[in-house]
Amino acid sequence: MSANLLIELLTEELPPKALKQLADAFAQGIAAGLASRGLVSVDAAREIYATPRRLAVKIDGVASRGEDRRETKKLMPAKVAFGADGKASMALRKRLEKEGVPADADVDALIERKMEGKEEFVFHTQVLAGQALPAALQAALESAIEKLPIPKVMSYQLADGATTVHFVRPAHGLIALHGNDVVPVGILGLTAGRVTQGHRFQGARDIEIATADAYEEALAAHGMIIASFEQRRADIYAQLQKRAAELGATLGAAADYEPLLDEVNALVEMPTVYVGTFEAEFLTVPQECLVLTMRANQKYFPLFDSSGKLTNRFLIVSNMRLEEPKNIIEGNQRVIRPRLSDARFFFETDKKVRLDARVPELARIVYHNKLGSQLERSTRVQTLAGIIARAIGADAAAAERAAWLAKADLLTNMVGEFPELQGTMGRYYALADGESSSIATAIGNQYRTRFGEDSAADTTAASLYLADRIETLVGIWGIGLHPTGDKDPFGLRRAALGVISAFEWLGARTNAGKFELQLDTLIDHAAAQFKAGVLGAAFKPALVEFVFERYRNQLATKYDRNAVDAVIALQPPLQEVAARLAAVIAFGALPEAASLAAANKRIGNILKKAEGAAAAVDAALFVEPAERALADALAGVRAEAGSRFAAGDYTASLTLLARTRDAVDAFFTDVMVMAEDPRQRDNRIALLRELHGLMNRVADLSKLAA
Repeated sequence: MSANLLIELLTEELPPKALKQLADAFAQGIAAGLASRGLVSVDAAREIYATPRRLAVKIDGVASRGEDRRETKKLMPAKVAFGADGKASMALRKRLEKEGVPADADVDALIERKMEGKEEFVFHTQVLAGQALPAALQAALESAIEKLPIPKVMSYQLADGATTVHFVRPAHGLIALHGNDVVPVGILGLTAGRVTQGHRFQGARDIEIATADAYEEALAAHGMIIASFEQRRADIYAQLQKRAAELGATLGAAADYEPLLDEVNALVEMPTVYVGTFEAEFLTVPQECLVLTMRANQKYFPLFDSSGKLTNRFLIVSNMRLEEPKNIIEGNQRVIRPRLSDARFFFETDKKVRLDARVPELARIVYHNKLGSQLERSTRVQTLAGIIARAIGADAAAAERAAWLAKADLLTNMVGEFPELQGTMGRYYALADGESSSIATAIGNQYRTRFGEDSAADTTAASLYLADRIETLVGIWGIGLHPTGDKDPFGLRRAALGVISAFEWLGARTNAGKFELQLDTLIDHAAAQFKAGVLGAAFKPALVEFVFERYRNQLATKYDRNAVDAVIALQPPLQEVAARLAAVIAFGALPEAASLAAANKRIGNILKKAEGAAAAVDAALFVEPAERALADALAGVRAEAGSRFAAGDYTASLTLLARTRDAVDAFFTDVMVMAEDPRQRDNRIALLRELHGLMNRVADLSKLAA
């Protein structure tokens, strides 16, 4: 007989940020445990429930007993299993006894002999009775509990005063229902039953669940609880949107409020949204401070007007559904005022000391024990920002000033309270100090994951952003702390992607990225800023490869992998990669591309074996018409392709190569490269070397060959 199975574990309030993960793991662990024992299919439908005080799952179609199954085991080689007389050896009989076979059983009826390769082995097949649900569920439950991704384990004693239990929170109840029958299992000192508890204040204390299918409805009707995590989240979201629309406001960007939505969903069982307000005078404080205070500290949803400006209203997600919520609203409004007052105090107090006056104090903040203080780091970044700014035609003085002030807000009260506001507050304080908007924007952009997300970003900001990340990469990598496996404590992968984004932004805003700034020389400039002996030797090639590998992986998710490999193989200036990739993709669509790519690969293989061949082509040594035809074809495109390449028109430079296809094909059809005459052989290799160089100026086209 099969029926739906319900398992619920009732606990004290679970960690809100871990609730969804715990619920999913709990459900998966039980379902997998039952499936492995043959009581349910691996793809059986299941509903996962999670509230602050419970983890539960309902699995459809669970059998009361697993199906019997045949199991065949290879026991031993036949030469060991049988003696010279053909009778079963003692070794075989002992092995069969381990498998549960009686000592006096007919061995021949229980075994089978099969050849595996050149040797014969003995096999034993037996029918294993299916496991009953209580035993299977007990094992699955224990395994699921053991494997839960618990952030921090608690220890507590049971009512007997002697037994200690280790779990994420004290557990108070266990339900195990197969249809309408209780399954006799136990865990964490609890014995399964059919009684759960409702909402702490508004639901029934004890709720008897009649059947597995009645669980969700019973909790809603008698317990004032929405058991489904996803349904409760959708309900909160709908209420938030409705309230915001009624007030002519918005919740802001979804990416900003969705983490909070998940968190408050894990804090309530019957959510209700109320509107709170605060004094408009607090809006003189930068809105990022107020928003962070409301979201991080109070779990409120701030409201914004149509232009994205913060209003003095906010939404409260309460766990109490009341007809008259006055006390809840007023209580939350009383709580938020001191928080906003603190934010205003921090802001006004911080503005009394200029950023440039704070910079010397960075000397007392250690950046890294091998790399010095934050002041030393600021000095290095300042020099690099100036070098970068001059290379890209930016205002070097502004870039250096921004770099000098960039870390000063680390010493402010506001950033001390809210580290997430690093850079953001620096921007506000820079403007208050009378610094230019360009310098303030650069300071505000320095911590972004990718450069260019702020529409106000400019070349001054790009100079600081790039300098900061290059200094990080060179310093941390240079002392041997590069990422290993999935561990990257210093965020070097993120720093590399930041470098790439800055070069991309610069490349899109210049003449095809044609400016004198390359990754390897920038690494050299950065390394020169550190004290002698601090950085290890010869780390640059590995660091360059690391950055290009990040770029390769990033591009390969959007574009053809062969085209990406063709460009990245040359490790070109990062600001040119996008344009070169577009050119390679366009070239790959030409009918001549496949033939030329294959020829390029063939030429590369020939040149690898032809070290020391002639460096220049001598037309007087041409014998075959195909040699001269290829030389003429190259002469016909060489100058124009070179000028197009120099101008950054990589698509045109590659497209011109299509004209050489017939000549290239004819050359390989009619000409023997490895001629007996060494002069002819070297001359033909020189011709191919010239063709190879012309073809691979934009990218390594051999990577396009299938």
